[in-house]
Amino acid sequence: MAVKKTELYRSLWAGCDELRGGMDASQYKDYVLTLLFLKYVSDKYAGDPDGIIIVPDGASFQDLEALKGDKEIGDKINQIIGNLAKENDLDGVINVADFNDEDKLGKGKEMVDRLSKLVGIFAGLNLSANRAEGDDLLGDAYEYLMRHFATESGKSKGQFYTPAEVSRVLAKVVGITPETRQDATVYDPTCGSGSLLLKVADEAPNGLTIYGQEMDNATVALARMNMILHDYPTADIWKGNTLASPYWKNSDGSLKTFDFAVANPPFSYKSWSHGINIIKDEFNRFEDGAPPDKNGDYAFLLHILKSLKPRGKAAVILPHGVLFRGNAEARIRQNLLRKGYIKGIIGLPPNLFYGTGIPACILVIDNADADSRQGVFMVDASQGFIKDGNKNRLRSQDIHKIVDVFTHQMELSGYSRMVELAEIAANDYNLNIPRYIDASEPEDIHDLSAHLNGGIPQADIDALEEYWRVFPQVRSALFAPSHRPGYSQGLVAASQVAATILNHPEFKAFADSTLTLYQEWRQYHQGRLKGIGIGDKPKEVIRVLSEDLLARFAGAELLDKYDIYQLLMDYWAETMQDDVYVLVQDGWEVGKVLRELVVKKGEKLRETPDLLMGKKKYKADLIPPGLIVARYFADKQAYIDKLQADLDGVTQELEGLIEEHSGEDGALSDAQTDGGKVTKTKVKQLIVANGQLTIDGSELSVDGEQLSILEQCLELFDLEAEMKRVVKEAQASLDKAVFAQYGKLTEAEIKGLVVDDKWQKTLEAAISGEIERVTQQLANRVKTLEERYAEPLPQLVQEVEMLSSKVDEHLRRMGLEWN
Repeated sequence: MAVKKTELYRSLWAGCDELRGGMDASQYKDYVLTLLFLKYVSDKYAGDPDGIIIVPDGASFQDLEALKGDKEIGDKINQIIGNLAKENDLDGVINVADFNDEDKLGKGKEMVDRLSKLVGIFAGLNLSANRAEGDDLLGDAYEYLMRHFATESGKSKGQFYTPAEVSRVLAKVVGITPETRQDATVYDPTCGSGSLLLKVADEAPNGLTIYGQEMDNATVALARMNMILHDYPTADIWKGNTLASPYWKNSDGSLKTFDFAVANPPFSYKSWSHGINIIKDEFNRFEDGAPPDKNGDYAFLLHILKSLKPRGKAAVILPHGVLFRGNAEARIRQNLLRKGYIKGIIGLPPNLFYGTGIPACILVIDNADADSRQGVFMVDASQGFIKDGNKNRLRSQDIHKIVDVFTHQMELSGYSRMVELAEIAANDYNLNIPRYIDASEPEDIHDLSAHLNGGIPQADIDALEEYWRVFPQVRSALFAPSHRPGYSQGLVAASQVAATILNHPEFKAFADSTLTLYQEWRQYHQGRLKGIGIGDKPKEVIRVLSEDLLARFAGAELLDKYDIYQLLMDYWAETMQDDVYVLVQDGWEVGKVLRELVVKKGEKLRETPDLLMGKKKYKADLIPPGLIVARYFADKQAYIDKLQADLDGVTQELEGLIEEHSGEDGALSDAQTDGGKVTKTKVKQLIVANGQLTIDGSELSVDGEQLSILEQCLELFDLEAEMKRVVKEAQASLDKAVFAQYGKLTEAEIKGLVVDDKWQKTLEAAISGEIERVTQQLANRVKTLEERYAEPLPQLVQEVEMLSSKVDEHLRRMGLEWN
């Protein structure tokens, strides 16, 4: 069976655990990623004379496996990797990490054990069945590792990786279309590990020619390996300082130009001008102004502008400061705006990037139509993110919304607008987004008149118009006009507002009509999902599913279509993705398979078993046993649930009896152990004595009342033990039936279990929850308004005076006087 994504990730991260301690993440990533690369090319190309990588004799991963336990394992690994590098012109790419470095890997037996375990982890993975196309597991795993390495590397060492979510935004807004030609070029002057370039290439149906430059040698190696793993072996990635020594030049010495450019340069790079004659730059990059000596943000942007063709397009990540900083940068900004190069600006949330927490923006450059450009399209996407550990992360819905709004130039209040150049000029060419878009939440203003005289302000109720448009009768059920113009009175107690809304026929009609949108989507894609076959592309599957779901919910009342989209994307990431990857590699028959979990001596079980059969533990990779039980053995499960409920009742009764009669003078005190626990053995000893009894040299007598309680306790102990036995036997019988049922499943049954019982029921429950959540927002607001104005100030004053008089009266009766 081909490896699943989550299993692959787990194994790779286990490899990292073997190296932790001797080095930090910025170093051990080179070891793990090198072995991943070697394992992949060995499984994929060994023995293939037409493969893009030649695996010579003695230079495969199998040769590494033979070294486990070898005293010279480190040196011999270096030799094997060196041979593979030499054969494929990858010297300085895949042999950067030194596997014989005693300072990092330990000396003697410590190094041998560490490298042997590391090789063993990779040896357990079968990567030959995983393709290297757009759905390549290895490319995704490589990115997964780099994201984790960047997270752990600390501030100064996380710059080799642009978060995948941000890369996707750049790739989608830079201007690639289905008509983009295969010979079109894309360039990244600070390409890091190449993830941004790859995201752009994925957006081009016909492919792109990739060029990149990176100044760090180890990071260049990561990028080259990354390109091969993603099936872009011809991508040109070169080492060097892009600003001081650009590699990509024409025969006449001028900068080579490209159709597209993307970049995430180091923020506010202080050493950018080293080796550059700013006044007489040979490439004339600074004709629109010279950036400050200690801040290179505009230096990279100006380099990219000079590297674009006359109709070229670019998307560049820069810190927010480039939008509003003054002096030299203000002059450059003014010139770029007057020339029309800047098509748009996208403000991103803070704390997205590794190595810095400051907010950043995307500048979208478009040379085409620059002469006639009269405005800049701005997007404030700073509020759309989710917390992910100590960083923020764009969700799928955030990415989609940004791209939709920017691509179609959609103006949304508080989110996006086209800003005329005249307005920007009036603001001294300051591009700070909050000057043009107010994304702040409106204040919740209290009505002083309502606090003084009672009633709920009509303005607050009218502000919920989007709800009343859908629930006009609900409004009538919740509010009625009061004697004061402009104010209403609540008809339902605050505690009953939610129930009133949820039980109203209008809400039920709304819920039904909204779920119908999902059910129509489900029916439309039923054949597609049950028709998933070997060789299909999972990423294409989820693209079609998600885009159609988004389109169907575009007109849904009250619901945000992007929230619904996110429900599907979350479930895809958590569960469905792994299922589809398994299906496209092994087919539906994998639904019959229960994989036995075998643990070697001295190792720990890495996966939680789904089914226990005696001492054997099994994992279901596609169909959890609960689905088998629900469809075929619901009666048996109901019987076990009844037995368990009865057992729980007996256990509670026993615990109650023990709690009531234990303690120093309790009837069960003599049945307690030194730890204070009442045991069946102690209870039985006391009952057998039935009179005088000596325990630990002390004579104890058991009277009739105590004996009755002891006998009751023993009876409950016996009953509990017997019921536990019955439950265990019933569960074992059910497990045996479930185990046998897997082998009996037909393909049609497997499809029903996976598509209907697993995927669709989960998604329908999630959408139902979202429908209820939206109406709960209405309930919470109504409840807030009713509670806020429930007691006007005069009433509160009257209540205070009444309570004060009662206190005074009580004090007088006690002979006290309150001054």
